[in-house]
Amino acid sequence: MNRADRALRVGAVALVACAVSVLVAGAQAQPASAALPQAAVRNVQDTFFGVKVDDPYRYFERRNDPEVAAWMKAHSDAASRVLRAIPGREGLLASIRRYEGAVSARVVGVVRAAGELFFYEKRGPGDNQFKLYVRRGLHGPEKLLVDPEELGDKGATGATDAKGAKSAKNRQPYAINYFLPSPDGVHVAYGVSQAGSEDAVLHVLHVPTGKPVGRPIDRAQFGGLDWSPDGRHLYFNRLQALKQGMPETQRYQRSTMYRMALAGGLPSAVPVFGHRSPGVSMQPAEMPFTSASHDGRYLFGLAANGTQSEFALYVSDAASPGRQPPRWKRIVDYADEVTGLAYFDDRLYLLTHKGAPRFRIIVIDLKAPDIAKAQEVLAQGERVVTGMGAAQDALYIEVRDGNVKRLLKMPHPVQPGAAPVEVKLPVEGAFTLQVDEGGVSAVDPRLPGALIDLQSWTRAPQIYAVAADGSVTNTLLQPQGAYDTPPDVVATEVKVRSHDGAMVPMSIIHKKDVKLDGNNPTILYGYGSYGITEEPFFSMFRLAWMDQGGVYAIANPRGSGVYGQDWYKAGFQSTKPNTWKDFIACAEYLIAQKYTSPKRLGILGGSAGGILVGRAMTERPDLFAAVVPAVGTLDSIRFESTPNGVPNIPEFGSVKTESGFKALLAMSTYANIREGTPYPAVMLTHGVNDPRVEVWQSTKVAARLMAATSSGKPVLLRLDYSAGHGIGNTKQQQLDERVDLFSFFLWQMGEPGFQPK
Repeated sequence: MNRADRALRVGAVALVACAVSVLVAGAQAQPASAALPQAAVRNVQDTFFGVKVDDPYRYFERRNDPEVAAWMKAHSDAASRVLRAIPGREGLLASIRRYEGAVSARVVGVVRAAGELFFYEKRGPGDNQFKLYVRRGLHGPEKLLVDPEELGDKGATGATDAKGAKSAKNRQPYAINYFLPSPDGVHVAYGVSQAGSEDAVLHVLHVPTGKPVGRPIDRAQFGGLDWSPDGRHLYFNRLQALKQGMPETQRYQRSTMYRMALAGGLPSAVPVFGHRSPGVSMQPAEMPFTSASHDGRYLFGLAANGTQSEFALYVSDAASPGRQPPRWKRIVDYADEVTGLAYFDDRLYLLTHKGAPRFRIIVIDLKAPDIAKAQEVLAQGERVVTGMGAAQDALYIEVRDGNVKRLLKMPHPVQPGAAPVEVKLPVEGAFTLQVDEGGVSAVDPRLPGALIDLQSWTRAPQIYAVAADGSVTNTLLQPQGAYDTPPDVVATEVKVRSHDGAMVPMSIIHKKDVKLDGNNPTILYGYGSYGITEEPFFSMFRLAWMDQGGVYAIANPRGSGVYGQDWYKAGFQSTKPNTWKDFIACAEYLIAQKYTSPKRLGILGGSAGGILVGRAMTERPDLFAAVVPAVGTLDSIRFESTPNGVPNIPEFGSVKTESGFKALLAMSTYANIREGTPYPAVMLTHGVNDPRVEVWQSTKVAARLMAATSSGKPVLLRLDYSAGHGIGNTKQQQLDERVDLFSFFLWQMGEPGFQPK
């Protein structure tokens, strides 16, 4: 996941009463347009480098304007009624609930601390949200630390209104965005946000007593948490306060890392790394993060340019909180193409793709840091090196072999050029070490071994402990469910020839007895940005889809990182068209091999995956029965006018340069919609409180598609007013969205039992 996505995990609405009828013509059923408010065309024309670009619904960007809010609410309500009227929806929801409820708990984000403490989030069968727990030892009794469902009753700070009543606002769902225990496990810091906003408030809890420490801290959306080795000081990232007149696009600029003494609370917090730090040179859009080495010798400062994977790195020997300010020295530049680091015993290990598109690992001596004198620890090979982390016993390395992850280890002291030892894992699948020095990770330099969450396309995740001797055991922290290893489901791995001969990997998950007769309802999913790879993962939701005879295919087009940096950059900015052309080739393969046919094929993509499915639809509207962009980036030309658009300039480009504008115009679904085109059925889903992709990215496209399509097929706008980008969605929100998605696809694919009468 890109750095911003890792760091990140409505106003008044005018209601319009309108009677909505439903026209029924088999798979052509849609809300009667006459019964819904029409979107007026108020064109704004911009000129970029001599090219005129029309924007007929620019005013939709003012989503709190009463006219716009009324249009959104009316169309959202209409979509809800249409979806809930699909005959097979309730039976499908019951099936999804049966699968989801077949395991006694879902456990995620396990973090170890000293004294055999395990911190993790868990959602039980009766819970609607993940809660934070701790236990001593794998079999010790667990203790509930934070319950977001209680926060939903009384607010993140326990506030009520003047009469002591719970306000309507405070009944919005809360979620834990991030957490990190202190090294000794005595304290845990965590962030919570409301209604999918990700606008996290930072809290600190004393674990033995369960009592809060100090007052909550706002503007802590990114968290960026780290602890001093003695656990007495907390490092955190805080956004600047927007003053009156400052544009929203500056929200994520000039943030600062602070160090706070727990005993002194927020008044004791001092800036330690940021744009004004002595010895530091950062642009406003660069985001600062810090990490204290576990042995107290060093403090590292990372400057991340928005979503760019590479970072600049500073180091200071003033890691002790008593020495201020840190004396920063820059030791890694963006040009060094470093994307990961790990520290152990004065040695800094760096993951880099400079001269190695499948990545390699180098090491520098921090007693005399000079990257020009770095030694190579692991050379580039056929497999892609995707991550690493230092444990007490060894440097653990994560590599991708095709689309399967392997775990390697190199015992301390690591000898440059020595052959790593592969740890034999019990499942051919995927895991992530998820390491940043001092942050949440599968390994910890204070502790031996590793803790990994391992899963595959056909096996549900289990949490395994890797011991220093290489043995691997199931911790059983994640209970096993009745459907965790379905015997009748298989995954077929294929490579598809794209428009220019590139071979695109695709995984096809289906029942063993699937018939290649071109009649299977099929979903093709993809993402293809930031170098993110769709690795093997298990989904209970897919089981319900396959019970309907469905096939589920997942592509890794260019723009993903499945084959390393070259594959990623072949679907990046000016080469971005390869991403949706690869996706189109995968769709054509599924049809040619008779998995499905155009009338039985739907495509799905979320966030930056909206570029993928939106442009596949506008380029080949004949190829699909239905399209679902979820929280999609669909108006790329206007993206950088939003707060999160600025950090995404390194990934997509800027309209301020000619090459950037041309790339953004090519990848804009909104700009490429053509009047009188028979588009497939479309359902756009979005959380109204989305801080990453503004909801108007979906509403503008919905309005333009409604006016442009000549197919008579529905364009539905499914909005959730208690959600954002999907981070922190409750279980009920997830189930409702998934059943609506599957029901919409099955309806538009003509599946019997899902056709309105």
